[in-house]
Amino acid sequence: MTNAGPFIAFEGGDGAGKSTQVRLLAAAFEEVGREVVVTRQPGGTALGTQIRGLVLHGDHMSPRAEALLFAADKAQHVDEVIRPALARGAVVITDRYTDSSIAYQGAGRDLGADEVAQIQHWSVGGLFPDLTVLIDIDAAEGRRRREGTHDRLEAEADDYHEAVRSHFLALAGADPSRYLVIDGTLAPGDIHLRVHQACTVAGWLPL
Repeated sequence: MTNAGPFIAFEGGDGAGKSTQVRLLAAAFEEVGREVVVTRQPGGTALGTQIRGLVLHGDHMSPRAEALLFAADKAQHVDEVIRPALARGAVVITDRYTDSSIAYQGAGRDLGADEVAQIQHWSVGGLFPDLTVLIDIDAAEGRRRREGTHDRLEAEADDYHEAVRSHFLALAGADPSRYLVIDGTLAPGDIHLRVHQACTVAGWLPL
């Protein structure tokens, strides 16, 4: 079922440029008078901010504990931020959603993507984005863009990030009607143009 919002998620590896594209798309909707709620995961709520500190900057934790903390963040996020915003007709744009956990914990941590997906989908009550924009870059390019600044997940080896990337692409390939996959090495303006065009085709933005 289509959300009233719409609800748009940006996914991709670390350093892909998601934050830039979130900001550009939010501005495009605001220019036509729409209320826009921009959020990120983990984070976006008081509880989510605490969880973000634990999973990205805390000490070592078991992969299963990590996966469950990400699920808890999303459960709180959906109930407190996303569903209320969609219910009042706001556009919701999130920097990461369930696909990140499925790719990072399910594939990257080798916990089993299907099991992690079940936990994630339960945690958000079956609420899925109307459009997921996957900005695709390889692990080497992501590392180059981060320039030595790494959180706990970013610091993982390239084979981890390539496993994450491969699973993102597999998720998009399995549901092409909901995904827009864009080459992350394109100029930011070109990426935004493609996202804007997709939103125009969907009827969310004017020509």
